[in-house]
Amino acid sequence: MCGIVGYVGDKQAADFLTEGLSKLEYRGYDSAGIAVYDGEKIRVEKCVGRLAALRDKIKDDVPQGTIGIGHTRWATHGRPSDVNAHPHTDCSGDFVVVHNGIIENYLTLKEELIEKGHAFKSETDTEVVAHLLEEVYNGDFEESVREVLRRIEGSYSLVFMCRQHPDELICTKQDNPLVIGLGDGENFIASDIPAIISRTRRTYILNDGEMAVVKKDSIVITNRKGELVTKKVFEVNWNAEAAEKGGFEHFMLKEIHEQPKAVRDTMSQRVAKDGKSIVMDELKWTADYLNDFNKIYIVACGTAYHAGLVGKYYIEKLARIPVEVDIASEFRYRDPIIDEKTMLIVVSQSGETSDTLAALKESKRRGAKTLALTNVVGSSIAREADQVLYTWAGPEIAVASTKAYTTQLILFFMLSLYMAEILGTLPKERIAELVAELQKVPAQISETLSDVEPIKTFAKQYGFNEDVFYIGRSLDYDVALEGALKLKEISYIHAEAYAAGELKHGTLALIVEGVPVIALATQKSVYEKTLSNIKEVKARDAVVIGIAAEGDDELEKYVDHVMKVPETDELLIPILAVVPLQLLAYYAAITRGCDVDKPRNLAKSVTVE
Repeated sequence: MCGIVGYVGDKQAADFLTEGLSKLEYRGYDSAGIAVYDGEKIRVEKCVGRLAALRDKIKDDVPQGTIGIGHTRWATHGRPSDVNAHPHTDCSGDFVVVHNGIIENYLTLKEELIEKGHAFKSETDTEVVAHLLEEVYNGDFEESVREVLRRIEGSYSLVFMCRQHPDELICTKQDNPLVIGLGDGENFIASDIPAIISRTRRTYILNDGEMAVVKKDSIVITNRKGELVTKKVFEVNWNAEAAEKGGFEHFMLKEIHEQPKAVRDTMSQRVAKDGKSIVMDELKWTADYLNDFNKIYIVACGTAYHAGLVGKYYIEKLARIPVEVDIASEFRYRDPIIDEKTMLIVVSQSGETSDTLAALKESKRRGAKTLALTNVVGSSIAREADQVLYTWAGPEIAVASTKAYTTQLILFFMLSLYMAEILGTLPKERIAELVAELQKVPAQISETLSDVEPIKTFAKQYGFNEDVFYIGRSLDYDVALEGALKLKEISYIHAEAYAAGELKHGTLALIVEGVPVIALATQKSVYEKTLSNIKEVKARDAVVIGIAAEGDDELEKYVDHVMKVPETDELLIPILAVVPLQLLAYYAAITRGCDVDKPRNLAKSVTVE
């Protein structure tokens, strides 16, 4: 997630802007920039790389002025570069903007503005906002910004500067955080509290649709209709470390709670305007292109591998193309059958996973067409692959992946629907039905996160067991694998996931009195079979925690506890079912006193074999 700062007051703006951005470095970014009004023009300085590179660039000529905005960018549209870095300007340089989020209709707006003579410098969606403001400006800064907001679609937090109005900044938000810090003869804007906590602890937290005109001695907040909004001052009582985590105890918990937004952003621009199909402008595949492949390989490591298992099910079920999933560290060494009739899909949160990158390069050498699913624009895997689909999850700080996994599932589901429509393997009515269910997922994840007290109780009750088993069938088994991995990596409990039908082939020997078994039973197509497997472990006196969909009143008859997730199509329920498993692992680790964000022996990005 990008970082935003803004300043208006009597002091030098650049000092606060660079200081504030440094407090947001933990969020991850690929470039940085500031814009300061120097009394004649708005001077913009920006560059790719760390904030230190920007400081080095301006150290002998720091922009002078008492109003300005700054930004650290996590790339979504356009690779990391000087020109794609924020802030962005219009043709004249009179209007400057910084932006977090995604402008969904930027291509349409860009085409309209180019026809009217606007010249664009970057590949970003954000630059469109600056040019649009130039186009609609009528001398009234506030009303012109309102007109921009009426025309853009998407999720955003935005801060605007205008040379003709050198004493004020205008900011607004929709689905992305933005706070205003209240000072004495100065005021601050930031996307997150850590940027301002050293300057003030008195803040306004903006709500969606609100817009603020910020001057050094006044802040006026209105709603979408232009009506005044009275805000209560929020006094920040966190320390600096807690502020970085948004008040959450750990980054992992924060990132679990960011999943509704991450999923919404990943879906953004990929659902057709009529809401009935999936569009993937990044690919532009045809039936002839897809029919040329006789096999798809999905190759990944760890959590991304588990996402690939679900992706295999989606592609085979919906697009009817054979798929094989491989662990990247094993793939090259078994001499896989790859040629020009092969499509290779690699999955990596960081885009730098060494084994996955090696598999990608070897497959390309053998003639395969390659597609990368990654979270980092400009990463090694993104550059090496023929085509790329990005999960717009924002940076993950915790070692244990959460929101990257759920967004990978979302992307696989959308890709499968996209392929199914091209190939005609699914009726349009069924596609429309699944797209409608897909769009409910962010709210359903939020619902799942709304009551975690039962999960905390289970974690305290069973967190000191040395062995835990996860069972499930079909997609439930794939999710069980991810749930077990989460528990292992952050709580250090020995956890194993099994296809429930395999219990009688050896694993039942390990089921003894009191052993916790997490049983997923969300798949209606194999529900009765799963129940019979649950009865098998209960007969050996295991303690069973069931995962079920709302409306399932049968499961609780056979288990000790039930955790429920919102009811949806069984294809989509893995995206919901993993959330309580993430929380269970988190609270088990807390119960055992583990370092949740930095588990022993593990690293976030594995760049060695």
